[in-house]
Amino acid sequence: MNKHETNMSEMKSSYIYTYACHETERELCLLELKCLFGQEPMHSSMLLSHLRLEPGVSPFIHLRLDITINADTLEELCEAASMLQLEQGKTFKVLCLKEGDNGADYDERRGIERRIGARIQGQAQMKMPDVTLGVIRVGERWLMGKCEYSDRSWQERRQKPQNYSTGLPVLVARALVNLAATDLTASKEKSSPLKLLDPCCGMGNVMIEALSMGKDIRGCDINPLAVRGARVNLRHFGYEEDLVKLGDMNMLTGAYDAAILDMPYNLCSVLPADEQKRMLRSLRRLAARAVIVSTEPMATLLSESGWVVTEQCRIHKTGMSREIWICE
Repeated sequence: MNKHETNMSEMKSSYIYTYACHETERELCLLELKCLFGQEPMHSSMLLSHLRLEPGVSPFIHLRLDITINADTLEELCEAASMLQLEQGKTFKVLCLKEGDNGADYDERRGIERRIGARIQGQAQMKMPDVTLGVIRVGERWLMGKCEYSDRSWQERRQKPQNYSTGLPVLVARALVNLAATDLTASKEKSSPLKLLDPCCGMGNVMIEALSMGKDIRGCDINPLAVRGARVNLRHFGYEEDLVKLGDMNMLTGAYDAAILDMPYNLCSVLPADEQKRMLRSLRRLAARAVIVSTEPMATLLSESGWVVTEQCRIHKTGMSREIWICE
């Protein structure tokens, strides 16, 4: 077998993930990727990893490139492409990714696509191909493989029957679930799913994203209007409404692997420090790990409540910033 010969059915152990985020969410994006992959991205728009994750796990990931060709030069990559064995009858197209270290402009990338595509044995189809073959340059290497695009169906949940104007955006809620649960997954037996808690669940944004990701989560809120709204939203998306209960988190019992707490606030008043500390201590009793969100500094309160901050970041929104702490 030629050193470049590659069968598309063979799965290699290296993957490129391309990602994008708004500058106001960049800290959150980088922290989420670090939690998911155990490493920080090597590039401003891509990450190379030996971990194979579904690209839709993160709201920031655009696609996963399953690397099957690794060449020194573009000509070597073209030679390898000529020996690809596509599944019989499958159509293809070649996409030269703008991420990476290529530096080519639009016209140059299209030229690279035509050059490689002309060497592949099979039927090209630009609009609706069965297989998209991605090409990217990383350093001095040319990489190629099958593109798996992210499932973006979470965007449909931006619109809910019930909403808070200051509620967490769907993208942020989804990322928070990954911050809370991902690091724990490797050490938790698959037969025993992680138990998550959202003790101030509001309209259920975090709960709904966690459930859509297959997580086991429970929620509660002290505000009956919020609980009513959360139940409407849960039911709307096909989830059991009794997953959320009316109650004070300080009165909760049980043990959870992780919790996500968006500290209550409104535009007219601030929760007293002693009440915040009480909530944080209750959370410490309920969960071994927590992702805590607040619109105001909380480092001292977290420490006084028994939490150790392991990571933190900030997200921005018009007229408002949120601090996010991962605590154990």
